[in-house]
Amino acid sequence: MKPWISLGRAPIPGSTDELLLWRRGDEFSIRISGYVSELMNSRQHGSEEALATYACPAIADRAQAQVLVGGLGMGFTLAAALRSVGPDATVTVAELVPEVVEWNRGLLGEAAGHPLADPRARVELGDVAELIRARPRSFDAILLDVDNGPEGMTQEGNDWLYAPAGLRAIQAALTPGGVLAVWSVEAVPRFTSALNRAGFTVTVRTARARGDRGARHTIWLARKG
Repeated sequence: MKPWISLGRAPIPGSTDELLLWRRGDEFSIRISGYVSELMNSRQHGSEEALATYACPAIADRAQAQVLVGGLGMGFTLAAALRSVGPDATVTVAELVPEVVEWNRGLLGEAAGHPLADPRARVELGDVAELIRARPRSFDAILLDVDNGPEGMTQEGNDWLYAPAGLRAIQAALTPGGVLAVWSVEAVPRFTSALNRAGFTVTVRTARARGDRGARHTIWLARKG
């Protein structure tokens, strides 16, 4: 078996941990220093793609649709969103760690087919929460794959996105009938209740990490009235 080769490391803003990029043959892995388990792997991306393919068809027929993706990762959600919207759409991805963008523009971009090269893709370096607060009634869909979901592991500040104040800001950032999609490594029933209290119409779905195999992840689809 081929050995893992380290390709890079990057500090996580607001944390003492680092992101670590590894490659073994055509397989990529991103891990967090100090954790045994992987954060993401290029061979297990079915649920990351489902985050977009479940949500974007609801707004795909809108002229000049605007989609916001929170978290670039390995680019699979961005790539799926671009496949799911029209030629005049814009998909903006907010990424907190600049090195992750650099990795995706380089060797890591192979994994998802270099979605950042698509002219409809835009990158905003920084916290997706700040972008949400700054852009009221701007997005037809907001796709969040941030910190493993409502019960994250890298940044306490991410909790704001899933709290009542964050959900109110997301409501304000969405256009009428817009869709919020949230990825989570596990089911969190209290988050379903929080979405309902925030005024969303909620559907909870699951998706496998790798085709019809692998871990089963949770995706909330929450529609603004």
